[in-house]
Order: sequence, then structure tokens, then C-alpha cells
Amino acid sequence: MNLNLKARVCLTLAAAALVLSGCGFGSRMSEQECMERAMYFESNRSSRDGMIAVGSVVMNRVQSGQYPRSVCGVVAQKNQFAPGVMKRKMNLKTAPQVREAARSVLRGERHPLIGNAMFFHTAGHRFPYDNMHYVLVTGGNAFYEKRRNYLVTRPVPPQPIEGITRR
Repeated sequence: MNLNLKARVCLTLAAAALVLSGCGFGSRMSEQECMERAMYFESNRSSRDGMIAVGSVVMNRVQSGQYPRSVCGVVAQKNQFAPGVMKRKMNLKTAPQVREAARSVLRGERHPLIGNAMFFHTAGHRFPYDNMHYVLVTGGNAFYEKRRNYLVTRPVPPQPIEGITRR
């Protein structure tokens, strides 16, 4: 076998291995699947309210011009969402609302209290930054907008009331 043919065979085998392993080439997910993954791995799976809030943040990022212009591009960004969000297995039996919630957000539903928020973190965590304006706590997360520090009027996440989401 000549060197040129060997190189082509090796490249073909490497590309096939990548496709079969689910990395890069050929592993395209739909916007629906990517939204489901963000909601599944980032929200309290029993809280539709939390799922819609996560989905609203994803859509705010897509529409902002500061992030990728697709749901999959936003969700797959390194260090932005849960580790392994695009690769880990989901068990939709534990989150039967995920599929419907993702479809609803992709069709235009937004959480009414999210506004322009593009960020969230696990509720209960505190950070020393002075530019976090909190808008909502739901589904195990605290959602916030980044603002200039003198425009922050809610520097501490609001406390959720059992069964009710507050601003």
C-alpha cells in the first residue's frame, strides 16, 4: 500500500471513529434536543417553572448577538452549562415535562419574570460580585441580569415561597 493510500485510509477510519463515538462530525442534535438537555441538566426536573426559566435564558442568549445564534451553539458553549450537558444520558422518565417545556419555549413561551436575564446559578450560592441583579429564584436556580453596580437594585436573590415563585 502506498503512503498516500495509507494516509487516506487512516483519515477515513479516524473520521468514522469520530462519527460512531458521537464526537463532532455527524452528531448533530436538533434545537429541540439541545433545549431539552439544557432544561434537564440545569433545572429541578420536577419544576416546569424552572425549566421554562432556563429555556428563557437560553433564548435570551441566542437573541442577544453576544452568544452563538443557535440553541445548540449556546447550550454547547464550554463552561456555560452543566458539565457534559451535550453528552450525558438523559432519563426522560424522571422528567416527563422536559419535552413539552422545550417545545413550548421554542414556540415562543418565556418565563414572565426572566426579562433580559442571561445568567443563573444554583440557588443558595453567593458570589462577591456587585453587578448581579436578581430577577427570580425557581427550579433550584437564581436568575440574574448583569448590570453596572450602581443600577443593581436587587443584589440578593429573592427567597421563593413554597409553591409560589416570587420576583
